[in-house]
Amino acid sequence: MEHLPASANQFKNMLDNLSTAVIVLERNLTIRYLNPAAENLFETSLTRSAGLALSDILLGSDEAFKTLRKAAMTNQSYTRRETEFLMASGSLRMVDYSVSPLEQTPAVLLVEIQPRDRLLRISREEDLIAQQETTRILVRGMAHEIKNPLGGIRGAAQLLDRELGSEDLREYTRVIIDEADRLRSLVDRMLGPNKALKLAPINIHEILERVRTLLEAESKGKVVFQRDYDPSLPELSGDKELLIQAFLNIARNAMEAVFESPAKHFGDDKTPTITFRTRALRQVSIGPNRHRLACRVDIIDNGPGIAPELRQNIFYPMISGRANGTGLGLSITQSIIGQHHGLVECESEPGQTDFIIFLPLESTT
Repeated sequence: MEHLPASANQFKNMLDNLSTAVIVLERNLTIRYLNPAAENLFETSLTRSAGLALSDILLGSDEAFKTLRKAAMTNQSYTRRETEFLMASGSLRMVDYSVSPLEQTPAVLLVEIQPRDRLLRISREEDLIAQQETTRILVRGMAHEIKNPLGGIRGAAQLLDRELGSEDLREYTRVIIDEADRLRSLVDRMLGPNKALKLAPINIHEILERVRTLLEAESKGKVVFQRDYDPSLPELSGDKELLIQAFLNIARNAMEAVFESPAKHFGDDKTPTITFRTRALRQVSIGPNRHRLACRVDIIDNGPGIAPELRQNIFYPMISGRANGTGLGLSITQSIIGQHHGLVECESEPGQTDFIIFLPLESTT
């Protein structure tokens, strides 16, 4: 059977769907093409970078530039492992890469880049999802064991209340009823939202602006809210009210963090600041699933950071770094984002905590 040649569009479609970053360079290391995975890696777009020198988007990687120039001069292919790439944004990535000279008109270099941290991130995300599911099962079982006897205690207290003639004694039964109701409410909050999602097309920036408006009113001008939005993001399918709750839980934690012991982490010229940032990601994996297009939302505060011993467990119920915290907000947030097939991660160091929310914008592949 005769095989028909693939068209240029078919080849481009193949490259666009690769999870490996691919760059095509002219022999003088001018950028001719980036696939979506490369756009994500270098945090730029083909439109912005085509025609630029590679050094405009890749900094401080002298060894990589030597290898690329050597490949162009000798017409030989090279592979390098565990190389550090410093991006123009300042982020440092550990990668494996291969460069292959292609003999065509004009001759070009094909560079394939595989971030080593990508596999680690996928593994970490799968662990988070498994952790979330395990937590949900444990909480459901515990809720069942708590709510049944609570119902019996409350019912017995109500019967006793009716039999008691003394108002002083009835005050004790009312305390029992109130405390039983409080515990039931706490268990319900641990379970998180149990209603079906009301999905509708929504703009993620509308959600973030609603959250920002609420917190600006609460902070009374004491916190600076910065916005760094990607206006090209399309709408996503989600439950508006639940997503507002999820993002509000994170942002309110951030606001409480920047007010926590400010003398320890703010200089005279450092104002409590929370940043909302959005970016589009192409061909991104969220846990075990791969999506053609996803949204990344960063909520960043310049507070004291999260203690290392808490960082791995902050999405468990009842885990909190604050004396007055319930430890339920982040667990509920992870549950809501999980219902939207997304994931929440956290990166924290003294002076900067970044909660990263991934939400798919297109169906899984």
